[in-house]
Order: sequence, then C-alpha cells, then structure tokens
Amino acid sequence: MASYETLIVERRGPVGWLIFNRPEARNALNRQMDREIQRAWRELDEDDDVRVIVNTGRGRGYQTGVDLKQVAVERSTERPGGDGSRETVPPRATQVWHTARDCGVRKPVICAVNGRCDGLGFHFLADSDVVVASSDATFVDSHVSLGLVSAMEPLSLLPRMPFAAVMRMVLMGRHEPLDAARAYELGLVTQVVDPPERLEDEVQVLAEKIATNSPSAMAASKKAVWNGLECGLEEARDEGWRIIHGASFHPDFAEGARAFAEKRAPVWQKLPRPAATGDGR
Repeated sequence: MASYETLIVERRGPVGWLIFNRPEARNALNRQMDREIQRAWRELDEDDDVRVIVNTGRGRGYQTGVDLKQVAVERSTERPGGDGSRETVPPRATQVWHTARDCGVRKPVICAVNGRCDGLGFHFLADSDVVVASSDATFVDSHVSLGLVSAMEPLSLLPRMPFAAVMRMVLMGRHEPLDAARAYELGLVTQVVDPPERLEDEVQVLAEKIATNSPSAMAASKKAVWNGLECGLEEARDEGWRIIHGASFHPDFAEGARAFAEKRAPVWQKLPRPAATGDGR
C-alpha cells in the first residue's frame, strides 16, 4: 500500500480499509486529505486482493466536514472585492469530495461511523453501500449554525431517511444531534455496534462475509440498484435487465451453480481492470 499523510490505507485479508487519520481535527477534511482520498479509493479498487472496502476514522470523529481553520486562513488572505468571480456559479463537479461513488468504486463499500459525523461527512456515508455505527456515534448537520447553506448533504440523504427527519436535522443545525439508536430507527444506519470499541472487529466480520460473494455479480448488482435511485422505476428496471443479461455470460454465473451442486466454495473471477480514463491516472 502507498504511504499517506492524512489517511491509513491497509488490507486485512480480503478487506481494504480507508481510515481518515486526522484525529486531532476530528478528521476534518483539508486539501491534502481530499487529494489523498481520491488516490486511496483508486488503489483499493484496483487491488485484486481487496473484495470489500471499509471507510472509517481514527479518534472521536468519523468525519466532521471541511477544515474551517484552513478555510478561515484562506479567506483572510483573499483580496476585498476580488475579481468578481463570485458572481459566476461554479460547476457542481468542482464541489466533489471524492467519495466512493464519485471515484467510480465498483466494490462494496461499508461506512463504519466511529464517532461524530457532521456536514460533508454525510457524503461519504450516503455514497456507501452499507452503514454501520458504533453506539456512541452522533450525526449532525451544522451548516445553518455556521451561516452556511445545507443543500448537497441533505439531498444525498433523502434516499435513506424520511424527508421530515432530514429537514428537521437541517433546520436544527448543531442543536439536535442524532444518536446512533435514532439513526438506526430512521434507516440512516443498518447496524449499531456496542460496545463502541468492537466496531472494527464487527465490520471486519461483516465485510469478510460479503467478500465471499462473486465480485463481478456484486459490482453489477451495485450498479443496477444505485441506478434505481437516479432514474425512474421503469428506466431502472430496463437497465437492471440489461445488466442481468450481460452478467449471465460471465464465468461466475456458471461457477456459482457448479459450486452449489458440488457443495464447495466457489472460485470467483477477479474484477477486470477499470478502463483507462485518458487523464493520466
């Protein structure tokens, strides 16, 4: 694994771990971390020995949003008035924080929320496939309490939580954090681990179970199901059928049946390397 300044990236058996590692800042995201996250997702997705990826944090915070200390320093050095560029709305692509889906990760991604999740931390949570939280995890959207607009994060949460619960969290800001039990009730997380120090062990067990499945079938299933959130039901069903039909010719389709009949563990094919992007990556 490559070396990182703000992350820990490691492999534990078939499970790759991407760990935010700025505990002194409760894993607030600075520019260095943002650059490294993109590289780490790619490294884990291209590693043939990694079947499942887990994203978590070190210390008391999972991910607490943009590093406001860095923002304050940068804003203090801006010239008053600037060049008028603020009048132009930047493309949404410039606001990407390099979550698993932003980076096109094909493998299952588990978000293991180990502490406070705030602000843009919800992007990583919402773009993962499975969310598990420690019993002392908390969830809060601080934007409006800081004079900031909350839009992209709550929009990404709407497929997971009821509208009213998302809206209340937005408007309450810092004043009403959700605890892990309430997050479970609302469907934001699928499992709560108690005691909290068991979180990584429990998630490793979960990830290893998922890792026994066909990588190609999981990648195709992930693509089909996520597509259902991004288009109408009939369009999603049509695309899902196309994905199923294409996957039926994959070697894993026959291998799964043979292994079942022969009462043995299947030997799955590795995922093919992702196509070159043409941008020098």
